[in-house]
Amino acid sequence: MRLRDCYNTGDFRELARRRLPSPIFHYIDGAADDEVTYRRNTEAFERCDLVPNVLSGVEKIDLSTTVLGEKLAMPFFLAPTAMQRLFHHDGERAVGAAAQKYGTLFGISSLGTVSIEEIGATISTPKMFQLYVHKDPGLNFSMLDRCKAAGFSSVALTVDTIVGGNRERDLHTGFTTPLRLNLKSLLSFARHPGWAFNYFTHERFELAQLKDHVQEGTNVAVSVAEYFDKLMDQSMDWNTAEEIARYWDGQFVLKGIMSVADAKRAVDIGATGIMVSNHGGRQLDGSRSPFDQLAEIVDAVGDQIDVICDGGIRRGTHVLKALSLGAKACSGGRAYLYALAAAGQPGVARALGMLHEELVRDMKLMGCRSISELGRHNLRFR
Repeated sequence: MRLRDCYNTGDFRELARRRLPSPIFHYIDGAADDEVTYRRNTEAFERCDLVPNVLSGVEKIDLSTTVLGEKLAMPFFLAPTAMQRLFHHDGERAVGAAAQKYGTLFGISSLGTVSIEEIGATISTPKMFQLYVHKDPGLNFSMLDRCKAAGFSSVALTVDTIVGGNRERDLHTGFTTPLRLNLKSLLSFARHPGWAFNYFTHERFELAQLKDHVQEGTNVAVSVAEYFDKLMDQSMDWNTAEEIARYWDGQFVLKGIMSVADAKRAVDIGATGIMVSNHGGRQLDGSRSPFDQLAEIVDAVGDQIDVICDGGIRRGTHVLKALSLGAKACSGGRAYLYALAAAGQPGVARALGMLHEELVRDMKLMGCRSISELGRHNLRFR
């Protein structure tokens, strides 16, 4: 199977499965507990039907949207995800270049593997930084200062990882970062020589934003759950979020909002956006899907704050359904991580390009020429 044989997210997933050692593939692919919420995130879209109109003169389609003060050429962006150079040696460099090609936003994580400074200097598309609040406040504020100096357009404070989710696939495979070498992992590397060659011959894997502050994740191998449980500030509350919002003094997003009450609190503390998200089903299994929560959150705060639907998106029609409910944009992680693992920058560019083509085609089939023409009138729930 080759990149040119990939036509959808499932194809990219299969190519990634073939190219990655088992522990790394299952880190991307897995979720918490029984993975019910992970599956539900996508299944939720299938309970909603699109109702198209015809004879609308759809020769030209405008996919642009404005979110977090930035005009994007398409209403989907690449959510920040951790440890990307583990999946492909180019990591965030490849993802940023692909996002730039398609005129959309992309994010990097506190647990990212390319530095804030390098991304700021090399990528001109709007950039989001995902902040994990560590116990060391000096570390938190230093990352924000670095983002300001590097020209990042927004900060997303992740609020749903106060502890690590129970990701049982990682327990079965023994996944850690950096990779802990043992007989089982060495056998998996041996079966994937292309990945192993690139991992061991390119620059050393490290958590670029954190390496000078903490040993875990760069020099000391830990699981994701161990990292969150040991280093995250479990006392983080609304006062913490408000303090960070004031300090950043710019486009500020809370990532992981799932209730109307929390959406209203986000408005109260001065956030300019919320990402309706359950962390890809990787934290609290049994929680609602973002799409299922979207309408009531939009109804409560959609006229005061940018609402972004994050997670479960596999098709252009999923994006159109979320936009029709009132989301300003959608975002996702696995949708591009599979493509990154499959083929690096060309993979991410192909995945984004195919989504763009789907969106244009689906808009024409819906009889809509611009995002503003989408609305709840073109949806029916089963």
